[in-house]
Amino acid sequence: MSLRKTSPADFEHKFADVNGTRLHYVVAGRGEPLILMGGWPRTWWQFHKVIPLLAKHYRVIAVDIRGMGDSARPAEGYDKKTMARDIHELINRLGFERAHVYGDDIGGQVAFSLAWNHPESVDGLVIADGIHPSEAMYQFPMVPRPGQPVYPWWWATGLLDGLVESWQAGKFRAIIDWNIEHIGGDPSMFDEQSRDIYAAAYNTPEAIRATNGWFRTFGQDIADFATYPKLEKPLLYLGGTLLPVSKPVVEAFSTTVAFVEFPDAGHFLAEQHPERFADVLTRHFG
Repeated sequence: MSLRKTSPADFEHKFADVNGTRLHYVVAGRGEPLILMGGWPRTWWQFHKVIPLLAKHYRVIAVDIRGMGDSARPAEGYDKKTMARDIHELINRLGFERAHVYGDDIGGQVAFSLAWNHPESVDGLVIADGIHPSEAMYQFPMVPRPGQPVYPWWWATGLLDGLVESWQAGKFRAIIDWNIEHIGGDPSMFDEQSRDIYAAAYNTPEAIRATNGWFRTFGQDIADFATYPKLEKPLLYLGGTLLPVSKPVVEAFSTTVAFVEFPDAGHFLAEQHPERFADVLTRHFG
């Protein structure tokens, strides 16, 4: 399902050829550029509620990162260093030297890598529930402890090359519903249209192969992370119920970080609390 047929008329859908791939992005508003990047199992559509709010102040660019939505699905390049290069080149292609950057989940990992590898492209930086892969990932148990707040089973199943595509293809609506019910937050905030849009974006073997590339490159991401110094760029980190899991890890590799908690929110902040989300970003970016 192409979202170009379902999104508001004032959202411009565009494409850019960057770093050997093609990215789809949605543009709205005027002002300083603000890049929005989301994660699994969603698309740029996760920002459809906040784009009109943020577009009052910024030139909003909501990106389908490599492999997502209407962007290309190349055979390789899903390590976060390469994906960060995609965004660095996109910022330049759009005629900007720098941009405010927000990322969550996989988009947050890309935002971290962008800040390390292309700091000149990043003005303000906000990340939510998106820890860059590090050695800490190897400590996640195969069997979760009772009461463990998050169990990222999709990291492991995403490594089942070939099998996961045949297993999940055509059945992704069930995975979308499971995520909304278990980690998304208030299920009533996710209408049938959004659930169907996400399911359609991930339902084919090719889409599943591409988006699982984000997980299959974790080994390279962890090796790259070992070469990075502590992040010195000021960072605002957001989180809901998963913030206690993320906070100590982020504190360990960032020298200047502030945290904002959404105490009654799950993993999908922009969809569950669009007004507060937009207000926090606007206050931080100025």
